[in-house]
Amino acid sequence: MSYAVKEMFLTLQGEGVQAGRRAVFVRFAGCNLWTGRDEDRDTAVCRFCDTDFVGMDGTEGGRYRNATALAARAAALWGEDRTAAFVVLTGGEPLLQVDAALISALHAEGFAVAVETNGTIVAPPGLDWICVSPKAGSEVVQRAGDELKLVWPQPGIDPVALEGWNFRHRLVQPMDCAEGDAARDAAIALAMARPAWRLTVQAHKMLGLR
Repeated sequence: MSYAVKEMFLTLQGEGVQAGRRAVFVRFAGCNLWTGRDEDRDTAVCRFCDTDFVGMDGTEGGRYRNATALAARAAALWGEDRTAAFVVLTGGEPLLQVDAALISALHAEGFAVAVETNGTIVAPPGLDWICVSPKAGSEVVQRAGDELKLVWPQPGIDPVALEGWNFRHRLVQPMDCAEGDAARDAAIALAMARPAWRLTVQAHKMLGLR
């Protein structure tokens, strides 16, 4: 299987439980909840995405012919010392493409493998870290994992109901939107009212990281 990658880069994880950790990010092209085109945003299931996942024209983007080639490029970006090597598979929606062969190839290069998904596709076995960020109006089938990240506020999602899902960590993150101050206050209010949730912020944006 080949893989359509928008971009791949070395950075620090900017949000969630793994914030501050050095990581290779592999951003896959395509999503099942929005085309990525602005003209389609108003009719999309997910209308607040802040990421460009269209095409394969980003840094290190392209069509990788197989899992070995993609994993080798990620390893080159990380460097020779694979101590605590960590790769984050994101998108778009990475689980449209991520499969057992890619996970195995990344493990062979020494990586712990994380995925950031909208949860509408069941995660393949072998992943070391599963972060699900549910979107209102979608059918979430991946209701277990390591990290549940709720972008807030989202009308149509009940945080209390999400507390019944099987995740080790539950985080609420202010939506990056025109009403940013109100979103921040709403996220803080949720974390204060429901102690099952912890507040997370997008530190990479504050620090000017990718």
